[in-house]
Amino acid sequence: MYINLGHWPNYFKYLTTVIIPKPNKMSYNQPKSFCPIVLFNTLEKLIEKVIAERIQFMVTSNNFIHLSQLGGLKFKSTTDASVALTHIVWSGWVKGKMTSTLVFDISQFFPSLNHRLLTLILEKVGLESKVSSFFANYLVKRNTSYVWNDLSSPNFEVNVRVGQGSALSPILLALYLSPFLHILEKCLKNLKIPISILLFVDDGLIIVQNKSLDISNAHLFYSYNILSKLLDSFGLIIEHVKTEIFHFNRSHGVFNPPFLDLSPIGSPMLLPKDTWKYLDFIFNRKLTFHQHIDH
Repeated sequence: MYINLGHWPNYFKYLTTVIIPKPNKMSYNQPKSFCPIVLFNTLEKLIEKVIAERIQFMVTSNNFIHLSQLGGLKFKSTTDASVALTHIVWSGWVKGKMTSTLVFDISQFFPSLNHRLLTLILEKVGLESKVSSFFANYLVKRNTSYVWNDLSSPNFEVNVRVGQGSALSPILLALYLSPFLHILEKCLKNLKIPISILLFVDDGLIIVQNKSLDISNAHLFYSYNILSKLLDSFGLIIEHVKTEIFHFNRSHGVFNPPFLDLSPIGSPMLLPKDTWKYLDFIFNRKLTFHQHIDH
């Protein structure tokens, strides 16, 4: 009914945002040390869940969502992403190549979504025009009050975000990043940079395979630079301090991989570690999973 009318009731547009400190932070003097969680009306969440189910069914049937996006979708999990990465690593070893990964995190993803761009993407998906008209109304004229411990703020207008906690957020995230992934893939192909991308919600992986780590580092540097600039055009930025590099290698001798200097792009100098935690899985360079099982 709401989609046919192109309208989202104002009653559902008054929300509460609870500010929750992220665990295990050294300091809490920066805004990024806190996570804003939006609390929705229960009836609103039920309606949004029905809409999200229908939209995902429609967009997956026309292959609009890029295959590299493994998050924010039904029947996809962190296990799928980890299995995909493990398969890529083993496939590289069969060809005598090492696999190098560069993990990046999109900063403040949900609060940064551009409503106009999201509406244009929905129009390109192939959905009926009344759907994009509905979202044009759904996204705007929202208000929220912020709650931090016992403190509560007055209502503020928020028109530059998608609520983190909404049943619609995951599918809208996947749709928003699909054009980015398609453009990035085409750009890297034209430049003949042989990399793969995996994305789980806003956590991304750049994957390259080569017999030389120096060549792999060069490919990672150029692709990371291109990716950063492309994300910027989508109104998104990478949180460079969270960027990490990891190499998978089966050699039995001493393994001393080189640094990756991303300082010209704004990221720090990266030194590969012996183990690497990704999506709650602990990897080591030989894929034995000993550390993961022990943990």
